[in-house]
Amino acid sequence: MAGEPQEDCLFCKIVAGQIPATVVRETDTTLAFRDINPQAPTHVLVIPKAHYKDAATLAAGAPELAADVLRETRAVADDEKLDSYRTVFNTGSGAGQTVWHAHAHVVGGRGLQWPPG
Repeated sequence: MAGEPQEDCLFCKIVAGQIPATVVRETDTTLAFRDINPQAPTHVLVIPKAHYKDAATLAAGAPELAADVLRETRAVADDEKLDSYRTVFNTGSGAGQTVWHAHAHVVGGRGLQWPPG
């Protein structure tokens, strides 16, 4: 069920402290940690602590929580002293989503080309 921790979810296990992560920020509703396969000098994931399978489900089911996640992407960028950065939500396997828990990537610290991918 949306919002409830899932036993088989990697990010739910990180939120629960069952799997270690390099946490850079935490609020009552969000957790931000370094990506284990960084694509830039700064690559941090910002997740809601509640489980939603992707950004679309999060936005529809808990818009205030989606806003918390987006607000935290800015806080991460500020903490990392990024003048420019990219915020990415991959939604669906065709877009590159591999963990089925909504998350935003904060990527920066190098030039980022367009189009991505």
